[in-house]
Amino acid sequence: MSEFGGFDCAADVLGPEGAFAESIEGYTIRPAQVAMATAIEECIADNKTMLAESGTGTGKTFAYLVPALLSGKNTLVSTGTKHLQEQLFHRDIPSVVKALGLSAKISLLKGRSNYLCLHRLHQAKLSSRRLDKKQLSELELISTWVPKTKTGDIGEFSDVSEDSRLWPMVTSNVDNCLGQACSYFEDCHVNKARKAALTSDVVVINHHLFFADKALKNDGFGSLLPEVKTIIFDEAHQIPDIASNFLGSSFSSWQLMELANDTRAAELKERSLVKDLVASADHLDKLTADYRLSLGLNERRISWEELCSEVVSLPKKMKVLADTITRFSELLEQAAVAGEALSRCHERSVDLAQECHKIAISGDDDTVVRWVEIARRTFRIHETPLNIGQELSGYFGNSDQARVFTSATLSIEGDFSHFQQLAGLSSSTINQTWDSPFDFFNQAVLYVPEGLPEPKDDDFSAAMFNEVLPILQASKGRTFVLFTSFRLMQQFDERLADYDFNVLMQGETSKRELLEEFVVKPNSVLLGTMSFWEGVDVPGDALSCVIIDKLPFESPFEPVLKARLKAMQDAGENPFMNYQVPRAVITLRQGAGRLIRSQSDRGVLMICDGRLRRTHYGKVFLNSLPPMRRTSDQQKVCGFLNSIAAPADES
Repeated sequence: MSEFGGFDCAADVLGPEGAFAESIEGYTIRPAQVAMATAIEECIADNKTMLAESGTGTGKTFAYLVPALLSGKNTLVSTGTKHLQEQLFHRDIPSVVKALGLSAKISLLKGRSNYLCLHRLHQAKLSSRRLDKKQLSELELISTWVPKTKTGDIGEFSDVSEDSRLWPMVTSNVDNCLGQACSYFEDCHVNKARKAALTSDVVVINHHLFFADKALKNDGFGSLLPEVKTIIFDEAHQIPDIASNFLGSSFSSWQLMELANDTRAAELKERSLVKDLVASADHLDKLTADYRLSLGLNERRISWEELCSEVVSLPKKMKVLADTITRFSELLEQAAVAGEALSRCHERSVDLAQECHKIAISGDDDTVVRWVEIARRTFRIHETPLNIGQELSGYFGNSDQARVFTSATLSIEGDFSHFQQLAGLSSSTINQTWDSPFDFFNQAVLYVPEGLPEPKDDDFSAAMFNEVLPILQASKGRTFVLFTSFRLMQQFDERLADYDFNVLMQGETSKRELLEEFVVKPNSVLLGTMSFWEGVDVPGDALSCVIIDKLPFESPFEPVLKARLKAMQDAGENPFMNYQVPRAVITLRQGAGRLIRSQSDRGVLMICDGRLRRTHYGKVFLNSLPPMRRTSDQQKVCGFLNSIAAPADES
C-alpha cells in the first residue's frame, strides 16, 4: 500500500484543509469524527484492543477507514450483514482510497455458500431428473450465467430468487467442498476470492464468515481468511449472538439429506458399483424424514431435555439413526476408491456418524446447552457453550494485532462491562464514546403514553392500537412501527386495514423493496419485527415517527437463554439485571436509532410500555436513550408532528 503524501495523520486528512475537504463536495468537518479517528489511529499503531462507541451521525465509517488505510497494515473489516459489507466495498472504501490517492488493493470475501460451485453445478445437471420444472428452468438460467460472471457471487444474479431451493445444490459448503482434489479447482470462484484476499491490503468480510472461518482454522482449505495486523468490527454489538452460532457443534437433517443426495450424484459419475450404496442413501433419506416427523408438527426451539420428556423414544431413535449412518459409512468406505467425490462423501459420513453417536450416548455437561431447532421439514441439534465470553477470549488472544470494536450501541448507561464480558475482552481494553452531533432535545420527542395495560395482558394489542392511531394520523403515515413479535404485528396490520394508510408489512416482499416503497409513497406505515430494528437508514421527511410496542426482552423460554439464566442464578448472580436488561437496552437503542439520521431530521419516538416509567429498571433504559424531550401528553405530540408535516403539505 503506498503512503499518502502531504498528511501525517488521520486528523489532518479529516480536518478543514485535508483531502476530504478538498475532494468531497459538501464535506462537513465533524470534531467527534476527527477525535475518534485519532484514537483508532493510536490503537492501530500500538496493537491495542478498543471499544469505540460512536453516536449516530458521528461518521464512524470514515473514522476507522482513514487510519486503517493510512497505517499501511493489512486489515480485515468485518460488518454485520452482507448488505453493509457490499456498501463498504462498493461505496465507502473507494471514496476514501480516491480521496487519499492510495493504490491499496481491496477485496470482498463472503462465505463459500455465496459462490457458485462449478463441481456441484455439474452434479446438478447429471441429477437433473430429480429436479422439478421450476428448478430445471432455474438450472438453465444459472448455466447461461456461468460464462458471464467473473466472481461467481450469486448475489449478483437476480434472475433466480435468493431463496430458491436450487442454490444449495449448486453452491458448496465446507462439508462437500473437494478442495484441491476438485477438477474445477483452478476455476473455483471461492479459490479465486481467497487468493485475492491473501494478497489484499484490506479485506471486507462479515461477522458470520469471521467466526465460521475461526472454527475451521485447523482444516486446511476450509479456512478462507488471511492473517492480518488489524481487525475492525463494525456493528460489533452483534458479535456475541453471531459467535454463539459457531461456538460448539451441531448436527442436522439437512446434512444427512445432502450427504445422501451427493452420494447418489457421485456414484452416477464415478460408478463404484458397490452393491446397495444408492439404496442405502435412499434409506437414510427416509429414516431422516421419519425422525423429523417424530419430533412433532410444530416449528419451534426446545431444549433436548424437554424434547426427550415429550418424545420418550427420542434417544433410542437417535441411536438407530447413528447406527444407520455408520452402516452407510461402511459402504462409502468401499466406494471411496472410485473417485474423489465418493471419498469426500465417506469422510463426511464418518464425521456425521460420530456426531450422531455422541448425541445418542452423551451425558450431562454443565458447560453447554443442548437444544433442538425444528423447522417445517428439517431439524438441527445444537450444543452451545453457556459462557460465550470464555470461548471468545481465545479468539481474541493474539496480542500482536490491533482490534477495534465499533457500534452506536456498546454501553449501558456509559458502562461497557456487559459487552466486554460477552465478547471475552479483558479489563485493559480501551473504552471510549463519541456522542452524536445531533441536537436530540430539539429534534426529537420521546412519548410514553400513560394508562396502557401491561404488555402481557390480553387487551394490550387493542389498547396499543387505539393509542397509536392518532399518532399515525398526525404524522400522516411516515412511521415505522417496530414489534417484538409477529403475532402483535399481524394483529396491528389487521386493524389498520380499515384506515387510509399505505401499509407495508415485513414478509410481503424483500426488505429493500419495502423501504423503497416507504420512501416514495405518501402516507406509508411500515410494520416490522427485529430485522428492521437495526441497519435501516431513512433520513429526511419520509420518516418522522418510530413506534415501539414494548421493551424488547428476549423470551425466557428460548432454550439457550433459559439455560444461561439458570446458570447465572445458580452462581448467585442476578440474571435479570445483569443479562436480560442490558441485552434489551442494546436492542431498544438500536430501534430508537432509526428515527434521527441527519441534522435536519425531526420526529417522535413512541414507546408503548409503561414499565419505562414505573419500574426501577426503566431508568436504565431511559438513561441509555438519546437526550430527547419527554412527554406523556398525546396532544403535544400530535401538535409537534403536525408542525413537521405542515411544510411538506404546503410544498
